[in-house]
Amino acid sequence: MTMTSTPLATRVHDGAVADDDPAARPRRRAFSAEYKLAILEQYDRLEKPGAKGALLRREGLYSSHIVEWRRAREVGALNALAAQGRKPKKSPEAAEVERLRRQNERLAAELGRTKAALEIMGKAHALLESLSESADSDPKSRP
Repeated sequence: MTMTSTPLATRVHDGAVADDDPAARPRRRAFSAEYKLAILEQYDRLEKPGAKGALLRREGLYSSHIVEWRRAREVGALNALAAQGRKPKKSPEAAEVERLRRQNERLAAELGRTKAALEIMGKAHALLESLSESADSDPKSRP
């Protein structure tokens, strides 16, 4: 049985996120260290069957969150429990300066290689010219 991409392409959008509204795009959740520790304490205190799953469902979490947060807690890394933020975006001017700096470095390296190649070609030309002159000036023995 083969499946074409037509049914996938014609699938109706569920309307949960508008295509034209960039502000409505889903965002990754970030949890504070205090929240993580509080959830870990609650999770560890639960003994009733199904209570741990109910806690995860209520909070919208996965068991992998608990595993990851426990590991961080065991290492004693409260800072690791804090949400890992992204680096702040550079201003457009700073990004342009960085791009131009990289381009300048690339062009400088290319210029260095070109100069070296021209120097080698010049030396090869001079060598071939001297060999040609010496071959013209040497009397050749004719049989």
